[in-house]
Amino acid sequence: MPDNNQPENSLYSYMGLHRIVKMDAEGFASIEYEAREEMCHSGGVVQGGFISGWIDAAMAHAAMAKNGPEIVPMSLELKVSFFAPARPGLLIAEGWVERHGKRTSFYEGHIKAMDGTVLAKGTSTILIADKSRVIKASEEARR
Repeated sequence: MPDNNQPENSLYSYMGLHRIVKMDAEGFASIEYEAREEMCHSGGVVQGGFISGWIDAAMAHAAMAKNGPEIVPMSLELKVSFFAPARPGLLIAEGWVERHGKRTSFYEGHIKAMDGTVLAKGTSTILIADKSRVIKASEEARR
């Protein structure tokens, strides 16, 4: 269940957000997720789509921390490598800027077990989009 200090958001709830630990203006974010049994496939292993989504979200939060609330980070490319299985319980997703550009930036991130073991690592090319333009395009698409 999300921390009481976090905004209510159905996507956060669905993804198992526990709490946003840190968002640093230098381009770093740390988020705790609760991996639930229903997120697992055979043998109690968390399905890779959740892992990818958590890493993607950590990198997006790092981009928002660096660029401010008036942007929407749009993933242009996402690559995730899996090193070890994630199991139900708390996990930490971290994301950070690797190279910052005016419109396109490069981010990295990983998922760690609570003991610090890196379970998966990801990289992303992110388009830094103007939030008002994204909202306007979304509204127009719904008409």
